[in-house]
Parts: sequence; structure tokens; C-alpha cells
Amino acid sequence: MASLKPDVRTASRLVIKIGSALLVGEGGLKTDWLVALAEDVAAARERGTDVVLVSSGSIALGRRVLGLPAGALALEQSQAAAAVGQIRLARAYEQVLAPHGVTTAQVLVTLEDTDDRRRYLNSRATMETLLSLGVVPIVNENDTVATDEIRFGDNDRLAAQIAVTVGADQLILLSDVDGFYTANPKEDPSAERFEIVEHISPEIEAMAGDPISGLSKGGMKTKLLAAKTAVAGGCAMAIMEGSVARPLSALALGANSTWFLPEGDPQVARKRWIAAMKPRGEIFVDAGAVEALMSGKSLLPAGVTKVVGQFGRGEPVAVAGPDRAILAKGLVRYTAEEAHKIAGHRSREIEEILGYPGRAALIHRDDMVVG
Repeated sequence: MASLKPDVRTASRLVIKIGSALLVGEGGLKTDWLVALAEDVAAARERGTDVVLVSSGSIALGRRVLGLPAGALALEQSQAAAAVGQIRLARAYEQVLAPHGVTTAQVLVTLEDTDDRRRYLNSRATMETLLSLGVVPIVNENDTVATDEIRFGDNDRLAAQIAVTVGADQLILLSDVDGFYTANPKEDPSAERFEIVEHISPEIEAMAGDPISGLSKGGMKTKLLAAKTAVAGGCAMAIMEGSVARPLSALALGANSTWFLPEGDPQVARKRWIAAMKPRGEIFVDAGAVEALMSGKSLLPAGVTKVVGQFGRGEPVAVAGPDRAILAKGLVRYTAEEAHKIAGHRSREIEEILGYPGRAALIHRDDMVVG
């Protein structure tokens, strides 16, 4: 069983979720802990690992600056606290990672950004570009504008969605508990910790407890929901107690944790997701485009001969060759109207035709299933 356990040092793309209680204490930001975490992040980057941080703490940090009372806040107070805290949180990450030569970026998202296909594609493209440039994105829910209807509600599930969005192979939830137990270990001394969970069964779900920390919103139930999202997307997920200095190093050296094993490869899972979608239109391509697609390349406008149907950006379309046989399905980066206009043209002509710069590919190879 131990051989099944992933090694955080071998991750190619790693998402780390940081809870409020780890980052913010009664005295404010826990700078020493954050400095130590930065060493772990820098070490991962040196190994060639892409790193994304999903960080709570903006509201907890902002409410202290504003002198807001303890306990539940009204929505307007939470949004005000987030607005004050977000800028301080982003600056703190920048200050601890810059000495290691690591550039950071702040990315604020809402649930709508992952539910809407167009926003999803835009978010994914932005994150991919940042990671390709060696940047460490600092992601948080956009609490300054999010209402209950468009909220994730906790950063555990947000982290899982981000992990799936960027095709991460590992997600680490730094928490106030050292893993997943058969019962709440603070209430039941006989509770036992799982080293590995290969399948999230109804029995496993029934073992989840309630939030323990007064600062964090996410208890075990939300962590299990996060795990279900992550593993379905081909991403392994670990829960560990994160208050130790350099928690990733501690995890690599065998610190207590629970790993949830993935259901296949993240790219394979993403391709299955795309393949299951119902096409909103068809794009016909010439023989040269067919050859390019079969060799694993993206679909460029130059190879398009005809566009059929009505679709928006980010919606699924079928791709057919000169013989009208369907050879691929993918998420298109242009509306049907835009695709009509740029069909048969070179990518460098897109800005002149549409009046604004667009993406070079009509359908990127990462957003396409061939065959």
C-alpha cells in the first residue's frame, strides 16, 4: 500500500491550498510560517514543478485591519474586509517569494468563472500562460464581488476546481488536521487516520465531521467534496496538518497525511469530459488541417472551410474533414460569427478582420479530443 502513496517531490504541477488559520493568527499574519512555506515553493520550482497557491486569509486579515468584531460578518462587511485583506495578502506572498527569484500573480475567481465555459477557457488560458512564464499564481475567491449565489463558499473546493482547471497531478490541502479519520479525532480518541483512500465510498463520506477551527469554513465534508472533484479529474489529493515549518518538506519526509488516489491521468480525465459534451455546431476543415490534427496540433483558422451552427466561446463543436466524417471534438475559442469571419485566414490576420487581437488557435489541442 505504501508504494501507492504519491511523492510530492515528483509532482509536475502542484496546487497548494492554505487555510486561514495557518496564515492569520491573533497577532495578524504569521510571517515566519509564510517565509518557511516560500522556501518549499522555491524548492519545488527549482525541481521544475509548476506551483499554484490557493490562499485563504484575505477576510481574516482585513477584518483585523478594520477592527471588525469577531464572529459572523454581514456580506458587506466581509466584502470590505476582503478588499482590504487581498492587497495585503498578495503583497505578503510577493515579499516572501521575491528573494527566491519567484514572480507572483494575484488571480481572483468566482464560481461563475468555472461554471461558464467561456470564462473557464479564459481562466485556464491565463493560468497556463502564467505557469509557462514561471509565475506562481496566488488564487483566492473574489470575495469583494461574490454573493452567495456565485460563491464556492470554501477554498477547499475552489482549490480542487483550480487543480482540475490547470491539469494538476497533485493537490495538497494544508489544514489544521493531519489527515482524514474514521471520526473526529478531537471528539473520539479511538478514531483512526487513513494513510490512503483509493475510493470515496458512502461509508467514507459518512465519516466526515464538522469544521474544527474558528477561522476556517471548510471541515472534512468540504475536503471530501474537494477530493471527489480532484480525483475525478485525475489529480491526487493530500490532507495534512500544515502549521509545521516547511510543510511540503515534512510531507515528503513522511509527515502524517491522507492521500486520495486519482482516477486516471488529469489530461485523460479532461479529454473524457470534453468527449461527453454535445456539440453545438460543426467546423469543416481541409486535408491539411486533418493531417495537422492527427499529428497532435491545434486547429488554426487557415484550415477551416465551413462553419455550421450557432455557438459561443468555450462551447463544444465537432470537427469534420473533407469527407464530412467527424474526426474531433473540442471547445472553440471563438463564437460562430467570429469563426465564420476568420475561416480560411492566417492567425496573423485575426486582429485586422475582427478589430481586436484574438487567440491564434480556433481550438487548442489541449481543448480537443481527436478520434
